[in-house]
Amino acid sequence: MKQRLLFLGPPGAGKGTQAEQLAADRNLLHLSTGDLLRAEVAAGSALGQEAEAVMARGELVSDALVLAIVRSRLEAQAASGGGGWLLDGFPRNLAQAESLGVLLDELQQPIELAVLMELDDAVLIQRLLGRGRADDNETVIRHRLEVYREQTAPLIRYYQSKGLLQAVEANGTVETIAERITALLG
Repeated sequence: MKQRLLFLGPPGAGKGTQAEQLAADRNLLHLSTGDLLRAEVAAGSALGQEAEAVMARGELVSDALVLAIVRSRLEAQAASGGGGWLLDGFPRNLAQAESLGVLLDELQQPIELAVLMELDDAVLIQRLLGRGRADDNETVIRHRLEVYREQTAPLIRYYQSKGLLQAVEANGTVETIAERITALLG
């Protein structure tokens, strides 16, 4: 069974929901970039202090810092005899994917499967509007989807070229989508 996974997909496709459930069911380390950063800050680690200073200035945390945090978590898990992991929300662009690939090769933990959660824009927009967030209106959501596509299209090609990408229809119940993903894991 594949145990080193990457989830890709547009905002609203259900990546976070599916990642949390799959990680819990399969005892995988769930590496969500936002959660990782918050955990490092809360732990007061050196990396967390660096990330907190950057975020306090309203800036984006650098790729190098995110990679350092991912490395730290994967090394800690390997040291404890841990199993697989699931990356959710990282990498977001081709440069990050290439850097991540180098890191995972160094750690001898290459990605085994990249799951692309696909969903029609009309459904995505309805889901995101249904969240009721103050900053979510149709114009903002359409822009976020456009930015996602610009940044993610090269990632999709990158993981396809490596034979790692499998698409999953992300429409339906949480359980139905989970079954589709589980079927890909072997």
